[in-house]
Amino acid sequence: MDDVAVVYESKTGTTRRLALAVGDELFGRGIRCTTYPTAGVTAAAIADTNVFILGTWTDGLFAVGQRPGGRRHLERVLADLGGPDGQGLADKRCLVYCTYAVTPGRTLEKLAAMVTDAGGTVSGGLAVRRDRLEQGAQALVSAVTETAGV
Repeated sequence: MDDVAVVYESKTGTTRRLALAVGDELFGRGIRCTTYPTAGVTAAAIADTNVFILGTWTDGLFAVGQRPGGRRHLERVLADLGGPDGQGLADKRCLVYCTYAVTPGRTLEKLAAMVTDAGGTVSGGLAVRRDRLEQGAQALVSAVTETAGV
């Protein structure tokens, strides 16, 4: 059983790098963690995890209309992970994160709502500027260990 599953949607590789950094940091602390791109995750893969983290990039025009990148794909993935009864994420501690260049706007809020709609309960989130991935990974790991109790 993995304690943490980090699932990410990445367009340019920034969100992927953050997901891998989080996984490495958790592993370094003795916490089992697996990272999955959204295209490679299944409900069975996360069934035995305690913590579910979902990350994506911020889409939108500079400072207007920010939203989770790959939103439609994320909605399909979350529906699959939630399962037919919507309970696939119900027993997990969920966190969200987004990467951004200029401003994240309401991306985290929208991403959290997507996870909630899929049956999860989000206990925290973090917006990470693309030039501060190392600090973002450490902050996200702290959120996992504090908020999620891993």
